[in-house]
Amino acid sequence: MTGRLIYLIGPSGSGKDSLLDAVRETLEGEGCRVARRVITRSAEAKGELAEAVSAEEFARRAERGDFAMSWYANGLSYGIPAVIDDWLAAGDDVLVNGSRGYLPEARRRYPHLLAVLLTVEDAVLRRRLHARGRESAEEIETRLARNAGFADTLLAGENPDLCLLDNSGDLEQTCQRLLQLIEAHRSQAWPDSA
Repeated sequence: MTGRLIYLIGPSGSGKDSLLDAVRETLEGEGCRVARRVITRSAEAKGELAEAVSAEEFARRAERGDFAMSWYANGLSYGIPAVIDDWLAAGDDVLVNGSRGYLPEARRRYPHLLAVLLTVEDAVLRRRLHARGRESAEEIETRLARNAGFADTLLAGENPDLCLLDNSGDLEQTCQRLLQLIEAHRSQAWPDSA
């Protein structure tokens, strides 16, 4: 049996990077790899443990077929290395930091993926975004409104298998809930492919 793709999504500031860093070692010890994204941003930029490349290098890699998935959002290009397909074929589960907008395409490519939406209360998210200092107060409010609309669309759409994971509180509790969620889905039988 092949492994399952675990597709983590959530608004900026919801704590995806912190969660991935916190569970990486535990998951890898249980046969679940955490993919490292390739992003067109400065290597000095703070945030997730990603490989920073120039826009030109990203385009070259995309042309060569180096990405299993890639998308453009918030002025940046994001890619998930094609090696994840080898990991999945070998039976390993793979956790990726995905994009909410790319979810339909990811589902087409990986029909048995486990989609996990990391949520956070607005007041907590607002506080986190202000603490990061990357955006003005007006930009933060615009982002919060956009995030609310996107979450409503995801929850109202054809996403019956979308798992919600609240990260408004203690990160350790969120880590434990994510690990439990992954374990629960490992034991589920996959539907036959059409």
